[in-house]
Amino acid sequence: MRRRFVMEAVMVTIYGQLMAPQRSVEYVVPYTTIMELYDMVASQELIMPEPADDAHVKAKIAELIAFFEDPFNRKKLERALAAPWKESPPILVNDLVTFVVVNAMDNAQYGDVFDPVETELILTASQYDVPVLTDQVEFQDKLIEAGVPVQLFDIEDFEYAVEQSEPIV
Repeated sequence: MRRRFVMEAVMVTIYGQLMAPQRSVEYVVPYTTIMELYDMVASQELIMPEPADDAHVKAKIAELIAFFEDPFNRKKLERALAAPWKESPPILVNDLVTFVVVNAMDNAQYGDVFDPVETELILTASQYDVPVLTDQVEFQDKLIEAGVPVQLFDIEDFEYAVEQSEPIV
């Protein structure tokens, strides 16, 4: 049985524990968050506060980009881009982790309060009835204040989230 979470692609590069869960996990990732990886790795801006940590995360981002650019994985990604809300076939990362990429569409439903990526995370979570996994405190606060009807877990509570989330059979 797998657990599913919606999250940004960059999270797996920052939080290594997401790639080594105690149970099988499937990450539902909006395609636009994969496209953001290219900007992040090329940017001179720090992702992490410490230069050594930043260099490590950018190297991990480059590895993730290479993973998605692998011809086999690229073909799966392209299937998701065929239509709005289409999912890629599962992309196996390791024995316990798979990605499903979604061609999410920002419909501006939450555009007054949330940025486009946050809106896509919310809409994807709503569309698939899957909890959001994030480390963004401001995003978490905005979700709670706006009363958005999605389940939310902080990455610090990842192991608890894996135990508590409804499994996919």
